[in-house]
Order: sequence, then C-alpha cells, then structure tokens
Amino acid sequence: MSLMRNGYVTGAVLGALWCFVIAVTVAVCLSFATGAAFRPSIGWSVLWGAGLGVAALRGWRVLLGPMVAVCVAGLVGFGPLVVGDAPMLAEVLGHAAVAGFAALGLSMILEEAEPAALTRHVYEEAVIRFLTGFGYIFFTAIVVIPFYVMVMTSLKNQAELLQNPLDFSLDLSKGAGLLRSYFELFSQFNFGSYLWTSFFVSVLTVFITLAFAIPGAYAVARLRFKGRAAFSRSILLIYMVPMIVLALPIYIGFSMTGLRNTILGIVMIYPVTTIPVALYMLQGYFRGLPSEVEEAGLMDGLSRLAVIWKITLPLSLPALASVSLYVFMIAWNEFLLAFMLLDDPSKFTLTRGISSLNSSEVPRQHLMAGSVIATVPIMALFLGLERFMTKGLTAGSVKG
Repeated sequence: MSLMRNGYVTGAVLGALWCFVIAVTVAVCLSFATGAAFRPSIGWSVLWGAGLGVAALRGWRVLLGPMVAVCVAGLVGFGPLVVGDAPMLAEVLGHAAVAGFAALGLSMILEEAEPAALTRHVYEEAVIRFLTGFGYIFFTAIVVIPFYVMVMTSLKNQAELLQNPLDFSLDLSKGAGLLRSYFELFSQFNFGSYLWTSFFVSVLTVFITLAFAIPGAYAVARLRFKGRAAFSRSILLIYMVPMIVLALPIYIGFSMTGLRNTILGIVMIYPVTTIPVALYMLQGYFRGLPSEVEEAGLMDGLSRLAVIWKITLPLSLPALASVSLYVFMIAWNEFLLAFMLLDDPSKFTLTRGISSLNSSEVPRQHLMAGSVIATVPIMALFLGLERFMTKGLTAGSVKG
C-alpha cells in the first residue's frame, strides 16, 4: 500500500486503467457510428495510459506532448485503438479522442496528486474520482447503447438489415426515407390509435388513482382510528404477490363480467396496481406538512374536505406532480394486463400494439420504430418534470 501511495505509481496505474476504459468507450462509439471495426489494444492503451498518468502529475503543459505522441503512434499502428477497414479521418479522430479524453480525465483524477509520496487523503480522493468516472461511463453506456441501437435499427430498411444487421451507422443521403418505418406504422399498423388509447388510459388512471389515494393517504397521515398503524405498514403488501399469480383470476373475472377486451376493463384494473404506491408516497408527504396550518383552517370553520382542498393539496403540489408522473409511467408501460385482456386491435394500448409487431411477418425495423415511439414521449415527460418528481419524493421521504 505504501508503494501505491507513491505519486508515480498511482499516476501510472490509474492512467493505465483510465486509458483502457476510454479506449473501450471510444472504440464502441466509433464502431456504432461508422460501422467499421474498432477495438481497444489492451497492451498499447495500458502503456500509453501509464505515460499519460505520469505526465498528468506535472500539469497540462507536460500532458500535451504525450497526447500528440498517442495520436502519431496510432497512425503507425502503435496506438490504443486497433482499426479495421475505416476511413483515415475516423482513425485520426479515434486516437485523438482517446488521447484527449484520457488526458482530460487524468488531469481531474490526479488533480491533487504530486510526484512525491501521497497522503492517504489524496490517494483515496484520486481512486474515488477514477471510480466515479468509470461509473458514469458504465451506466451511461447501459442506458444509451440499447436506445441508440433501437433508433438506428428503426431508420434502416429491410435490405440494409439483411446485408449487415450490425451496421448502426446513419446514411443521411436517404433524407425523409430514413423515417419510412415510422410512416408505415401510422399508415398500415394503426399506431395512432394505439398512442391515443395509451394516453387516454394513462390519464384516466392518474385521475382515478389520485381520487382514491389523496383521501386515503390523508386519513392515514392525519386521522386517528383503530388499526391505523397496521394499515400504514401493510399498504405495499399487495406488491409481494406477483401479478402473474393474479392473472388467471383477473382473466376469469373479467370474462364473466364482460369487461375483457374493453377499455373500461383496463381503466378499472390499472388503478389497482397504482393506488397502493401512490397511497404510500402521499401519506409520507402529508405527515411532513405542519398540522398547525390545517388546525387553523378547522378553527376558522372549514370542513375537513375543505381543509384538504384549500390547504393540504396546494402545499402538496410537488408530491402530487411526482405521484402523477410515476403513475402515468406505470400505466403507459404496463403490458401484462393489456396483453391478457385485450384481443381487439382497435382497442390495443401501445405496449400491446408493439407486441403484435413481434412476428416473422413484420420487419424488425417496424418493431424498433414502435419501441422508439413508446419510449420517447415518456422519456421527454420524465426529463421535463424530473425536478418535481425528485422534490416530491425527497420531501416525502425526509418528512415522512
């Protein structure tokens, strides 16, 4: 451990590891973007990374030389990337990207490190920065790569997919032809109806859920009644039963009552899956609200319902926004119940409609286009309202 705390050893080891991580990242990105075969060279990326790490101990000016050396070495076959049949420009950009991002990252990782012996604090800070950077890259790749593959596949035609299914590059020369799969989904597969049905069902689910969850959560948070504590602790017990276990009873019950294959049946069953979690989230937030404000309203002659409407709900807008968004996402993405209860294509939700595309008769690019259509709206909604969701959830968890 004492040897690892030497600045040169720490810089070389972290530099080697970091340069390899960057080489893998750049190779994956360029392979997806160009369709060419890029892969990291383990040996050279480790060696060049160790050099960059040692240079980073002495600042940016010293780093510039090794960065240029990495780029030049890459062009003559001794760089951190092994390049297949790729244009010269892509090869140059690849090695420049590895050198630049590796140097930038190491200058931040080894910001406080010096060539001499390192204190325990400086050493641990450098390791933590390395692990943090690696974590960001790793989890970003997990999220971005599947979505990128999905989008790029949706922009291909059948001939391109048959010729090279692993080519995820984009041919801008096709112009509007890139969106052919999307046009065909709406013109041939009734996707407009699927979108409207999912939106209609999700919005109704939000309103029904809030209509039951708000008074229920308020009662648990504010009123005193026998069994209140037990009820509060058992709200989420329903989620201990897998939905697949309830599938057959639900199917039989809805078939006997004539609710199967109807939008009304879907609107009735979806809130059953969302009310408990909404109740749990809201009762934690309501507990954190100052009861003195509500008591003042009661003393002024307001009824309990008026207190909820005029005082509690306005104070709970962040929590209501977060719960509404969460419930909307659950209803929008729900598949099992829709798959089990809906058979008429004119009543399909979006997830049920996408599953109908998963057949040998439907080209894969249509399935990917449908997945993009299902993902983008809810992603945009989440990113746009994330601050409300985060504020509502954290406030409820701290105060509740």
